[in-house]
Amino acid sequence: MATVASEVRAPVIRRTIPWSVRRRRLLVAIADHSILIALAIVFLAPFVFIVLTALMSNQQALTTHLWPQPFKFSNVTHVFDTAPMLRYAGNTFMYASLATLGLVVSSVPVAYALACLRWRGRNLAFICVLLAMMLPPQVTIIPVYVMFAHLHLVGTVWPLIIPNWFGDAFSIFLLRQFFMTIPNEYLDAARIDGCGELRIMFQVVARMAKPAIAAVALFSVLLCWNDFFGPLLYTLQNPAHWTLSVGLSQFRNQYSVQWNLVMAGTIVFMAPVILLFFFAQKAFVEGITLTGVKG
Repeated sequence: MATVASEVRAPVIRRTIPWSVRRRRLLVAIADHSILIALAIVFLAPFVFIVLTALMSNQQALTTHLWPQPFKFSNVTHVFDTAPMLRYAGNTFMYASLATLGLVVSSVPVAYALACLRWRGRNLAFICVLLAMMLPPQVTIIPVYVMFAHLHLVGTVWPLIIPNWFGDAFSIFLLRQFFMTIPNEYLDAARIDGCGELRIMFQVVARMAKPAIAAVALFSVLLCWNDFFGPLLYTLQNPAHWTLSVGLSQFRNQYSVQWNLVMAGTIVFMAPVILLFFFAQKAFVEGITLTGVKG
């Protein structure tokens, strides 16, 4: 009987929390996070304004009306009809992808040499990398422009892509700091097994440093996608090679009165990088938080 009684248990009855208690808990939670809520509203307000303006008619844009009446979803398609946004997006994608690929391919070996190899002058080379980080790009822009002009590459996106295949000081620094946190026992074990330095770099270090490499690649994609000065300098004379940033700037000059179309073009420009960051934020955060400061 005791066994049967223990098996047959009374159903669990959950107590309903009174509305006054739930209301008080909600108010306490809002009060505890009031500063974060206020900052979130301030941060999201421009995006909400852009989206609402992009869905308004030309007569409603930048007026006292805060809500579109009616919603003009055709503004987004109208942007593609009035400007070659797909071509601009293709140029931007080519610029961001090839530049990021070259940045990763060229920065990983340099960071590996500075972090995992022992050679004379290594610290001096690392100091040169730090000095390159402090050097403003405006200092070198004129001689670099003259060099690409002599190579007859001005007017294309190649002057924006080629320099990334020679490494980047910040990317080398970030990867070097992450490589320094990898225990030397893994590298020594690979050397005992007969692995060369290139194989160790690609099969051991690079696999363990995936978060840092992903963070560097994401940094590069965002920088190239949002870059305006470089494409404006090198491609302004050739509209066929404009990126989205330059194309949106010229589109704004052409449709300076039609702010609804300008905001719709801004959404087209921002949407890919926002989606990319949301999908890659885990790898981005891991690459930043796991990067050590070991000297």
